[in-house]
Amino acid sequence: MESAMSQQPLSTPNTRKVFVKTYGCQMNVYDSERMTDALSKDGYQATDVLEEADLVLLNTCHIREKAAEKVYSELGRLREMKKARAKDGREMTIGVTGCVAQAEGKEILRRAPAVDLVIGPQTYHRLPEALRRAKDGERVVETDYAIEDKFEHLPAPERARTRARGVTAFLTVQEGCDKFCTFCVVPYTRGSEVSRPVAQILAEAERLVEGGVREITLLGQNVNAWHGLGPDGTEWGLGDLLHRLAEIEGLARLRYTTSHPRDMDDRLIGAHRDLPKLMPYLHLPVQAGSDRILKAMNRRHTAAEYIALIERIRAVQPELAISGDFIVGFPGESDADFEATMRLVEAVGYAQAFSFKYSIRPGTPGAAMDGHVAEEVKAERLERLQALLFRQQHEFARGCIGKEIDLLLEKPGRLLGQLVGRSPWLQPVNIDAKGSKIGDIIRVRITDAGANSLFAQAIG
Repeated sequence: MESAMSQQPLSTPNTRKVFVKTYGCQMNVYDSERMTDALSKDGYQATDVLEEADLVLLNTCHIREKAAEKVYSELGRLREMKKARAKDGREMTIGVTGCVAQAEGKEILRRAPAVDLVIGPQTYHRLPEALRRAKDGERVVETDYAIEDKFEHLPAPERARTRARGVTAFLTVQEGCDKFCTFCVVPYTRGSEVSRPVAQILAEAERLVEGGVREITLLGQNVNAWHGLGPDGTEWGLGDLLHRLAEIEGLARLRYTTSHPRDMDDRLIGAHRDLPKLMPYLHLPVQAGSDRILKAMNRRHTAAEYIALIERIRAVQPELAISGDFIVGFPGESDADFEATMRLVEAVGYAQAFSFKYSIRPGTPGAAMDGHVAEEVKAERLERLQALLFRQQHEFARGCIGKEIDLLLEKPGRLLGQLVGRSPWLQPVNIDAKGSKIGDIIRVRITDAGANSLFAQAIG
């Protein structure tokens, strides 16, 4: 996913402008919003027009294959734009933030002379100060893990800014990872698991609702590993936090992502039964269906344990839609291992899923393993897996036809008079919503299912 962060003008025509290009996960989207909030205090207004930007930030992701090379390619284009600006006597400051910044550090300055500052994901609260140093001619690298809590140092967004971003919002509650899956760079780019305090999360959630947000998605690399000291003095887990957030008046819906199977405790499972505001959707990556490969990945669960966990959650929430992640062609994966993955998919039945060929991440244990699978074999396996997953997604969508649901209207559709919301199971739903407006929750009946979205009619 790549997107430009933009919002409605909230300052004077003379304000300097910042363009943020966001790569990767929802946490990067959240980070980009918080960076623009911080910069707004220094007089920067977000823009989605690159050519008018005084400051360009690439908020990067290191998960996908050749992520760093894609960033360097983009920096090459920005270098030419910066040169052209200089000829006209105009400045352009270029910064790289996020996980590629954390992983590459000073190498970015070496390879991309046009870059003025490099900021890791744990230090973006220092962005305004780093920008001032860059204006004084210093080429800044801030990738040390911050001792201070970055969230405490970030300004709260103005209510008008929150309102301009829409009726749904992300809220990061946990960062980092202690699981050390052998294919993954997250522990090295985001650091160890850190949970935000309860009071800090509640205050941000309440500000979001005051700004018109009706649905909040809690974010974390391992969001269900979140824990904190509750107001009653006891240790809270994510289930407790969800119960408290559900009490906020005006907040209609809650979601959370991404979860690890090892961190689904009874209180969190029970929240899916007890909280009507918690949507019946769970993204729970498994990665593979072979116990041998799961062990090589250091997932610390078996296929049978994963399936049993899904059954436990579905027992308390029969409407639950499951989403997952899969990697095919991990080093050492045999035909039998891959067939075990196919059997697991058949057993679970996924409403949505993300699947990829294994690709080496330098510095991870998987990169040094023997038995790397040939590209043509990985491609053939991925094609088979995706065909099965697509069939299940299509069957789930078709199974929604005729159901009546409450739909939160989020944005205009492509057609005149059309609005789009998300089903409880996260699918886009298109509706001719005459008399309704964005932010309304209306009762609808699902009438049809397309390849990637549903269609509905209002009831009553």
